[in-house]
Amino acid sequence: MRSPPAGARSGRSTGAGVGSGLGAGVRSARDDGRRARCERHTFFRLRRRWRTVARCRTSVEEVPVLVGVLVGVGALVVAVLGVVLVRRLLRGRVLRVLASVLVVVAVALVGTRAWAQVMLDDAAAARAIAWREADTGDVHRFASHPVAAGDDRLVLRDAPLPPGALDGVRARDGRTLDALLADTGTAAFVVLRGSDVLVEEYGPGSAATTLQTSFSVAKSVLATVLGIAVDRGDVGSLDDPVTAYVPELADRDPRFADVTLRHLVTMSSGLAYEEQGLPWSDDSVTYYSPDLRATALSARVAQEPGRTFLYNNYNPLLVGLVLERATGRPLAEYTSEVLWQPLGAGADASWSVDSVRHGFAKMESGFNATALDYARLGYLMAHEGAVDGRQVVSSTWVAQATAADTTTDPAARYQYFWWVDTERDGRFYGHGNHGQFVYVDPVTDVVVVRLGARYGVEPDAWVGVLREVADAVAAS
Repeated sequence: MRSPPAGARSGRSTGAGVGSGLGAGVRSARDDGRRARCERHTFFRLRRRWRTVARCRTSVEEVPVLVGVLVGVGALVVAVLGVVLVRRLLRGRVLRVLASVLVVVAVALVGTRAWAQVMLDDAAAARAIAWREADTGDVHRFASHPVAAGDDRLVLRDAPLPPGALDGVRARDGRTLDALLADTGTAAFVVLRGSDVLVEEYGPGSAATTLQTSFSVAKSVLATVLGIAVDRGDVGSLDDPVTAYVPELADRDPRFADVTLRHLVTMSSGLAYEEQGLPWSDDSVTYYSPDLRATALSARVAQEPGRTFLYNNYNPLLVGLVLERATGRPLAEYTSEVLWQPLGAGADASWSVDSVRHGFAKMESGFNATALDYARLGYLMAHEGAVDGRQVVSSTWVAQATAADTTTDPAARYQYFWWVDTERDGRFYGHGNHGQFVYVDPVTDVVVVRLGARYGVEPDAWVGVLREVADAVAAS
């Protein structure tokens, strides 16, 4: 891990000592762009002589099926030819059968991979097959919308901790903090106390200006944007039913009328969700779908809301759809105006989107920012939603969003898309896959940010390490 060179930081000083209208517009744009989309699709570029198809008499939605059929037929032909060739060249029934099976399997695998590469913009399963498990490189795979920072930035001051201040921090397996950071692919590690930067280190390939993906810390960002929307009156109340903003859900299942926004942000909506790690399971579809609006609308009610905590990515997708309908604006644009500029971000961020064609922000996992700006987000939350005298989000929202409370939902450890550290009063954190953390202690005014390529230890063990870091800073 290394500290950034002088002059590499944005918005810093150095201490001397150390909606429905939007939905209609999206549909209109989709219709208007259908011909262009079809003409530039790989399938049509390779087969322009098929004029009747290139003229889009086949709809875009039918393309995955059409390409799948063609790839399947091609693979079948190759498999048959391969089996015939094997049977001609080899003697012995058992040997020929085994060779034929290997040929068929190999052709099927190659055909599946070829289909996946062709259909990356059209099918969630194709992305799951081609890109496999989610990783931090996804910040480059998905298209994104910019979240512009403003000119009025929260100035952070360099104030390094005394040497050895964190030497007592240990992982459960006994590793030192430095060893743990180095061994787990840590891209960035930042510690703030107030607006003082006590620690700022970056791993190989990462720097102060690098946009780091946050995975599910994006949910915490989304919740904060929702809180601002409620404060501004753009969204009525957390007790509004989701059907007040997305009425077509009730047309499909009347039970959606009982699901409120509060149920969504506390992961107690009662919606069905299966996490199996398969290309067609809910965890994969809600991550890789090239049309997350349609995916959100496909959610199913499984039980009465408010009874059970179930971590479920349909919930943030529906919250994002509510915000889009209520504000009539893309989430990235709204986030920039109401959150990113007012909190004093030092650099532009971005929201990854499902696809260029649909442009719906990946509410569940797609927010990307610099490590220092994640720390600024933590600063905002540690200061009851205020920065430099600006009340960005109400203190009431911040308190409710991060409290260990079961009066309105079933889980003390989770509130409005923020996790609660139940072992330390008042502390809470955003947590994303592969060990992305924004850990906040308002009492001691400490924020700890860890971003990286992999956990390396159990998620709870990381929380323990961040807790120890905050304790050590408070004691220093």
